[in-house]
Amino acid sequence: MSPSCVNGGTERTAGSGRVAESSPGARSRVASGAVTDTMTWTQSIVLGAIQGLTEFLPISSSGHLRIASELMFGEDAGASFTAVTQLGTEAAVLVFFARDIVRIITAWFRGLRHADERNLDYRIGWYVIFATIPIGLIGYLFKDEIRTTGRNLWLVAIMLIVFAGVFWLAERYGQKQRSLDQLTLRDGLIMGGAQCLALIPGVSRSGATASAGLFLGLEREAAFRFSFLLAIPAVTASGLFSLPDAFNPSGEGMEASGSQLLVATLIAFVVGYAAIAWLLKFVSDHSMNWFGAYRVILGMTVIILLSTGVISAT
Repeated sequence: MSPSCVNGGTERTAGSGRVAESSPGARSRVASGAVTDTMTWTQSIVLGAIQGLTEFLPISSSGHLRIASELMFGEDAGASFTAVTQLGTEAAVLVFFARDIVRIITAWFRGLRHADERNLDYRIGWYVIFATIPIGLIGYLFKDEIRTTGRNLWLVAIMLIVFAGVFWLAERYGQKQRSLDQLTLRDGLIMGGAQCLALIPGVSRSGATASAGLFLGLEREAAFRFSFLLAIPAVTASGLFSLPDAFNPSGEGMEASGSQLLVATLIAFVVGYAAIAWLLKFVSDHSMNWFGAYRVILGMTVIILLSTGVISAT
């Protein structure tokens, strides 16, 4: 007898521990024994665009991916898919700020050799390094909670609303008088600590760090610029670390193919680049409260959908 049998279009292979279907969005059994959905091309394209659009706006890309995947597809895309597609948006940061990044890296290495050349760019290099340590440690220690409990939609909705209030407070009480030239190590460490909050979907990395910058008296555009630079090491490391899990999600997200991840990441790059250019122009003349209002509306909508059973929290 053949080691496999076909029942209702589903092929179960004996001893393989997997269930495979030929239809789009098929469910498969991963090595851990959990059943997960296979991502379709439509899902990967749509979610890649959402990642690119929302990564830099202070509205939480991870929260939007979690909400959109549940509303549109009835399934969580998974924390690993989110982390990998963030490589596309971080590539957009690298391209958009290429001159700044090259200047900072060059100044950092030059300052290591020559004490008299330790200028602002040299110091910013150190600020980014030191400010990245907290999120690296916390992200590693709580990686399992971030991928499971932290993606509950009740938590996402609450964080969307709570941080709308944080934005309002930052805009209300932040003096917004200091330029990027006046950034200090203390500023970098506090903004780095705020970045840790972005591990919770619904918070927003740029929103948390920029709000901290406003509380410290930084100009809005300066706070966002340093926020983008600060995100590069953490997000890049997270995306590379999550690559194996994106292909084999172990039950906490949809399973994407390599080509789907590549296309989603490329889409996130293109859309993300446009989003950076637009955001930096917008925040030079507009407050974060515009995004705060949107967050409250979205958060309340998600709470209503959860309360009425339209969508599932997990």
